[in-house]
Amino acid sequence: MQFFECTQCHQLVYFENSTCLNCGSALVYAPLSKQMVAVEPDGAGTWRVIDDHDRRFSFCQNSLQYQVCNWAVPIEDPNPYCRSCRLNEIIPDLSVAGNVQAWAKLEKAKRRLLHGLTSLGLAVRSREADPENGLGFRFLADDLEEKVMTGHDAGVITLNIAEARDSERERRREQLSEPYRTLLGHFRHEIGHYYWNLLILHGDRLEGFRKLFGDERRNYQKALKTHYAQGPPANWQNHFISAYSTMHPWEDWAESWAHYLHMRDTLETAAACGVTVHLPETEPRSLKLSEEAWSFDRVKKDWLLLTHVLNNLNRGLGQPDSYPFVISPGAAEKLRFIHDVICENATATAA
Repeated sequence: MQFFECTQCHQLVYFENSTCLNCGSALVYAPLSKQMVAVEPDGAGTWRVIDDHDRRFSFCQNSLQYQVCNWAVPIEDPNPYCRSCRLNEIIPDLSVAGNVQAWAKLEKAKRRLLHGLTSLGLAVRSREADPENGLGFRFLADDLEEKVMTGHDAGVITLNIAEARDSERERRREQLSEPYRTLLGHFRHEIGHYYWNLLILHGDRLEGFRKLFGDERRNYQKALKTHYAQGPPANWQNHFISAYSTMHPWEDWAESWAHYLHMRDTLETAAACGVTVHLPETEPRSLKLSEEAWSFDRVKKDWLLLTHVLNNLNRGLGQPDSYPFVISPGAAEKLRFIHDVICENATATAA
């Protein structure tokens, strides 16, 4: 992700900030300009950009009512919700203790997902704007009658809000023997299923997909039962990015898609802050943002260098590896395929 600064004092701020801790200005994220904008009230219920009064915004309704959002809404937009929150179809029951805090965590991860997608030039449309191919989110909780399954179905992504509790997410990670389980990872995996429908099923890459990932017409429920009964096949690391990828071609795609988004976002952040990797007996290598830098071969090389450094930093602190994966040649070809599909479909976006 790019770095952000307060437009008033130019102090570095986080994507999630709603206040600049240096100058005290109120901040909102303006999706169209991809800026963290310092604003002040204009006396008419809206906010104007400090030192640029021609630019005015409203706060997202979920900011005003629940303080769970920091995205702006252009004053000419009749929708009271921002481009992220208007994608919500169901939010948690906020009368239940702890659900507002859990929802806020989900929204933070969702906004980071959406920023990354638009940075890649991928179309993000609401179901209101595009009933057939639009995107929607449902955040649900288990009840006595039914357990909520995180997943994707025809453009709707459902997340169990229990995943927002760190202790519960860690319990499930250990139970399922997963090296990595985060809210952002869930969002990136499920959005992979959404884009499979858009870019593969309804695109011209289906045969290429089947050659690399397998035939998605395999019985999904049977594959699911087999995976949890028998586990991944021997030597799965030679062809897959994760054990769960082995379950079915759809999951192989979604896991690989999520992994590619992890790589691009982290490399963009490293490049934005001027990281240079210098290993022994090699020339210093700057991680730069350019057309050449985003060729897949360059992405892969830079990623391997960066994760080597990240893992060693974590080990020096006595922490688990930041990046507990190995990209085999077989998994790399799947990531290359995804890279090519995204580049082919990069367009101007609108929520």
